[in-house]
Amino acid sequence: MVTKLALVSISLPTPLLRHEIEDCLNLSFKKGIEKTIYAQNNGRYLIYTPFNVLTFINWEKREMIEALEKLGLNDAESYEQYTIYQDYPILIDANSELTCKVSNESITLKESSTLYLIIIALVISQSVGLEKYEQDLQLYFAQSKQLLDLTNNYTLFKRSKLINFTKQLTSIQHSMMSDLFLLDKPNILWDNEDAENLYNLLAAILELKDRFEIVQYKSTSLKEDVVLSLDLFNHKHSEFLEWIIIVLIAFEIVMGLIEFFKP
Repeated sequence: MVTKLALVSISLPTPLLRHEIEDCLNLSFKKGIEKTIYAQNNGRYLIYTPFNVLTFINWEKREMIEALEKLGLNDAESYEQYTIYQDYPILIDANSELTCKVSNESITLKESSTLYLIIIALVISQSVGLEKYEQDLQLYFAQSKQLLDLTNNYTLFKRSKLINFTKQLTSIQHSMMSDLFLLDKPNILWDNEDAENLYNLLAAILELKDRFEIVQYKSTSLKEDVVLSLDLFNHKHSEFLEWIIIVLIAFEIVMGLIEFFKP
């Protein structure tokens, strides 16, 4: 007999602390792999990652919506329209010849292992988190075109906007590297061949590495363009200061000549 578990990973709009989720949902988290935390109750799992993605496994949709409402998510009943999320069915088939099998349609496990379910939740959460960075980067590209047009004329206000924009891009790159930890496999996988195989199969299906490299390339390229524009602004700023000094010196000379020739 094949048992089906529904998995839904949702990117929450605002970060939540561990105790906030525990208090709102009346549950207790345990430490999972890497920086994940999870709670297990009556065959249901709730996994939370530091990049603010909450994963429900084996929850009824009604129960999941109620949980989201308790966490303060607006329009929880329509989360599919207002949040970034991904769902993936998990099939438990004791007769399966393989310990795990991954396809675009489903994930099949030979047994319902807590470790395997957390690994699946982690990889899906990484995919959701990466999708959020992809969407944010698209918005930054739209803003960058407007900011780059500002280099035609120099003002201190425009220069400060470019500086803030560069800081935001740097922050995104740092967060993507430190929070998603896509470049590092969980340490526990080195001692468990089946768990490592599941992680690799799922990461390959979701194209995490390729998507990460594309996002990283786009953000780096965008940052380089903005930094170049900022260098042009700094050059114009230096020229502006030089002209101020020249005007002041000329003013002093004129005032000196007037004082010298004054009867």
